[in-house]
Amino acid sequence: MDIHVVDGTYELFRHYYALPSARDSDGREVAAVRGVLASMLGMMKAGATHIAVATDHVIESFRNDLWPDYKTSEGVEPDLLAQFPLLEDVLSAAGIVVWPMVEFEADDALAAAAVAAARDKRVERVIICTPDKDLAQCVRGTRTVQLNRRTGITFDEAGIIQKFGVSPESIPDYLALVGDAADGYPGLPGWGAKSSAAVLAKFVHLESIPLDCREWRVNAANASALANTLARERERALLFRTLATLRTDIPLFDNVDQLRWNGPKPGFDALAARLDAARTETKPSKARHSRAGSKLPARTPR
Repeated sequence: MDIHVVDGTYELFRHYYALPSARDSDGREVAAVRGVLASMLGMMKAGATHIAVATDHVIESFRNDLWPDYKTSEGVEPDLLAQFPLLEDVLSAAGIVVWPMVEFEADDALAAAAVAAARDKRVERVIICTPDKDLAQCVRGTRTVQLNRRTGITFDEAGIIQKFGVSPESIPDYLALVGDAADGYPGLPGWGAKSSAAVLAKFVHLESIPLDCREWRVNAANASALANTLARERERALLFRTLATLRTDIPLFDNVDQLRWNGPKPGFDALAARLDAARTETKPSKARHSRAGSKLPARTPR
């Protein structure tokens, strides 16, 4: 069997900016929820049997206590933010397992679910459905893979190495150096994608990088300056790696059989009819393109 774990936060953002506005009889914006629901049901129609969706029920997480500029709900369109509880209710009514995250992030749930599902020998593949580069750290061989549902591209471990230049286990270290604007931390000055990949491809983790750049023997421009920066800001780099490291110790299910889709629950038809009856409107142009490229806005730097 294949296990699909889906980034519901990304899906909600993606559909919000891709679809025209639609409001139900109470005036609530529901277009994104309607789009995500149709997309998830489409996955089942295409053959998915075991599926779960993780959402950021609360955008803030424990990481905000570690780094003050970590992403928050500040700047998120109110009509988008208000659809999270509705999405969770609708997907649950559709019979889909939903993990609304509060202390942790949806990404943590996807990581924890992937690790737990892979322990079951009956599972042929775990498919993590998100384009978020954080989740690249969870890819293992050809069995745990990452799928970008928008582009249809699937990355196995070889694909991750080709894309980033480092193995999945080095992804948190890589992000610590280059930063992640979507999550709100900047990385280290001067450390770009090429230099970070070159150094980590050889040394794997931050602690293993020699202080003396003459010991690196890799193709990295301005190696001396990079080494000085890393020595000066090592503690910050380790903090950023902590931010980038996903938690895999969150209990979400006891058995993958709990993730099997067995059809909608009673009451789903009424909810679906309400969504179908929503009136389509035209969104203001500025709302249609503001955050389409990243899942969440980073907090405005101080």
